[in-house]
Amino acid sequence: MARAGPPAAADPRVSLRAMKTLVRWLLLAAALLLVAQIYPGVAVQGFGAAMIAALVLGLFNAVLRPVLVVLTLPVTLLTLGLFLFVINAVLFYAAAHLLEGFGVRSFGAALIGSLIYSLFGLVIDAALERVFDRAA
Repeated sequence: MARAGPPAAADPRVSLRAMKTLVRWLLLAAALLLVAQIYPGVAVQGFGAAMIAALVLGLFNAVLRPVLVVLTLPVTLLTLGLFLFVINAVLFYAAAHLLEGFGVRSFGAALIGSLIYSLFGLVIDAALERVFDRAA
């Protein structure tokens, strides 16, 4: 019969990773609101809509983007990688058309909005790496 001992301590790295993911999601939602404030071609109706949109954009980037990148690899190589901006815009545009409370005026607005959102994402990721590397 196995002896019951003290419960195993939770791995702090797991909770730190979960915290980082949650903070990243909240900051990306705030970044989406900021994109809507900066650029009039993108509209977001509140923080709740921004959180859902950030979640959907994250899922699209995790699931659909790799498939699209592989399917369009010849065009991407021919354009020296610039076609990746079009893929980002397509995903941004698709998310806006699927969701209530998140809208994009046109494909051109989706291209500019996705560029601004990506820049904010880069800054957020860099900042979170610095903060959470210190905590680890």
